[in-house]
Amino acid sequence: MVSFVKPTIECSVVVPLYNESAVVVELYSRLARTMTGTGLYYELIFVDDGSSDNTLELLKEIAAKDSKVVVVELRRNFGQTPALAAGFDTARGQIIISMDGDLQHLPEEIPNFLEKINEGFDVVSGWRKQRVDNLVMRKIPSRAANWIASKISGVEIHDFGTTFKAYRRDVIEQLHLYGEMHRFIPALLAASGVKIVEIPITNIVRQSGSSNYGLGRTFRVVFDLITLRFLLEYITRPLHFFGRAAMWCIGASFLMAAYVLFDKFYYKVPIFVAHGPMAGLAAVLLLVGAIFIATGLIGEMISRVYFESSNKKIYSVRKIHRRDTLTAD
Repeated sequence: MVSFVKPTIECSVVVPLYNESAVVVELYSRLARTMTGTGLYYELIFVDDGSSDNTLELLKEIAAKDSKVVVVELRRNFGQTPALAAGFDTARGQIIISMDGDLQHLPEEIPNFLEKINEGFDVVSGWRKQRVDNLVMRKIPSRAANWIASKISGVEIHDFGTTFKAYRRDVIEQLHLYGEMHRFIPALLAASGVKIVEIPITNIVRQSGSSNYGLGRTFRVVFDLITLRFLLEYITRPLHFFGRAAMWCIGASFLMAAYVLFDKFYYKVPIFVAHGPMAGLAAVLLLVGAIFIATGLIGEMISRVYFESSNKKIYSVRKIHRRDTLTAD
């Protein structure tokens, strides 16, 4: 009997989808055509993030016809970061490319990412150099967030927000995503010394449907930036983060207390008559400082539990659809 060994998958394309039935067939067609043109042995991983339209049904039909297509069906709508994490965990390629499923990212530009990976870079990040978004609602907040993220992380790229990126497998499989941190993957990976390059990509108006992002996303990005700072600088030493705030509070408390006591014993000034509010503030600052220290110590213990415990997924897969399983059904 002749045994056939399946070739190693060279490239996986991960696409999270939520209610994209209007474009999913065209997306698949263009992706398949582009990847076939690369000459690589590839797979297309579509992650259905709890769509309420017929996106999943269309994907299952595609998977039933093409063995290179894998459909990851999540149990509900978890969000883009968990959907990407599910795709990354499912991917078997040595190179992993992520992109949006609304055709604002052009599949035809994938060879540009592969070219940079072949040049020796570990991460290739897309840059929407000419953005077509609304100036006030999207462009200005995005530029501000990207500038802050660049300064916090030390990674000199212009566009952290785009999903269109390529990774070597060995760098992405070490990453644990949660929250909405997918936009800061290059910053999270930079701490381990990976080589990152940015290339311009085309940014076009969404062909159909409406964007799932709103102004509220800007505020979430602000909190994510704070989290990014903590992750990059203090994840293994949270007491240093909270301890610094504690020292400022305790220091201010001691200075106020010293001034009040000096007036009390040198000038015989009654504390609660002349300095009641200041004495109260000194006591509050001392208490706040103690709370910061306690929080830092708790953070130290949680950090150790986090690094020593088993990994827990931030998503839940209902089923993975491939041509063989669909045929069996």
